[in-house]
Amino acid sequence: MEFFTEYGQILILLACVFGFFMAWGIGANDVANAMGTSVGAGALTIRQAILIAMIFEFMGAYLAGGEVTATIRSGIIDSDAMSDSPQLLVYGMLSALLAAGIWLLIASIMGWPVSTTHSIVGAIVGFAAVGIGPEFVKWGKMTQIVSSWVVSPLIAGVISFALFRSVQFLILDTADPFAKAKRYIPFYMFAVGFLISMVTMVKGLRYVFADSGIDISKGETVLLASVVGILVALLGVFLLSRVERNLAAEKDNRFYSVEKVFAILMVFTACSMAFAHGSNDVANAVGPLAAIVSVVKTGVVGSTAPMPSWILLLGGVGIVIGLGTYGFKVMATIGKKITELTPSRGFAAELGAASTVVLASATGIPVSTTHTLVGAVLGVGLARGIAALNLRVIGSIFVSWLITLPAGAGLAILFFFFFKGIFG
Repeated sequence: MEFFTEYGQILILLACVFGFFMAWGIGANDVANAMGTSVGAGALTIRQAILIAMIFEFMGAYLAGGEVTATIRSGIIDSDAMSDSPQLLVYGMLSALLAAGIWLLIASIMGWPVSTTHSIVGAIVGFAAVGIGPEFVKWGKMTQIVSSWVVSPLIAGVISFALFRSVQFLILDTADPFAKAKRYIPFYMFAVGFLISMVTMVKGLRYVFADSGIDISKGETVLLASVVGILVALLGVFLLSRVERNLAAEKDNRFYSVEKVFAILMVFTACSMAFAHGSNDVANAVGPLAAIVSVVKTGVVGSTAPMPSWILLLGGVGIVIGLGTYGFKVMATIGKKITELTPSRGFAAELGAASTVVLASATGIPVSTTHTLVGAVLGVGLARGIAALNLRVIGSIFVSWLITLPAGAGLAILFFFFFKGIFG
């Protein structure tokens, strides 16, 4: 096509810049989902959290992030509407990346944990509804996304509330919390190993398996996750045997030694959740980028586009730089400003969030990682009473959630007509 012959290189260069910017926003904002609770609970320092997240987010994004762009592109809009004018898809995806990246930058500066998925989806819907026609938007999919605002935090909050209550009943509210911790924490460690393995295989490694031609059934997935859970529990028993009780510190805080045990547990959850998050959410940045590259090179709007490794590399590097340069602000909101977290509370929140992701994946309920973890932290806070929550911070977070879709959509509409005016 003559248009792509003339402007193709410029469009791909813009797509790479905007895709990197969007990936930076994911690192600066969304990675707090995986690491904020660990930092807020005192299990990891910010430097340790950034180092762990850099390694595991990048590994997840690069090794297990190879999802085709069908969901981002064809799951939200009817791409057949642009078959005669493929340049409209390119303008739209460029606009969506730039709009979502700018919104994530604003949210990160304000310290708001917003959904990167909702940011990019809102942007795509915006350019499609105004630039092409509202009849080409799959509004049923949008209804699912809006419903996830309520479903994600509610399920995660209930599970985390129940988990922390069980920790209180079995360990914290007993005469000898340290002895009870040594007895019951291996069972929690099994749950961590099992659920995080399920998250990783269902949300991340399934793309690796699919590319390799490996077909793993649900039963085999559960079996593999159970084996990992048992191994983690055995490792937990070994680590617990090496934790020395500090009786002097327990005079001031009777849970001092117990929280040291939960702090070890949170390192496992932080690493695994970072890997699963990187493998899943990198598609928000590189999905539109791969769509642009595919259309520019072929001149055809297809239903799927393969994810070249260099695009995944670009997304992974962007996430890591975003986390390292500006991730601390949203991390502080998740870990410290909603409610006071200790390792035992942070563990309950992370395990509750992981459980919700697994449950949602199994039942097909669309969830937001951000909303899930915020809901989990709220659930843990409510287990200690409403006074334990910072309602002002929670209110600002909820408002930021409500305006994410329209903010992404409005910016994308402006940029769509801007690019259309420049390139024709």
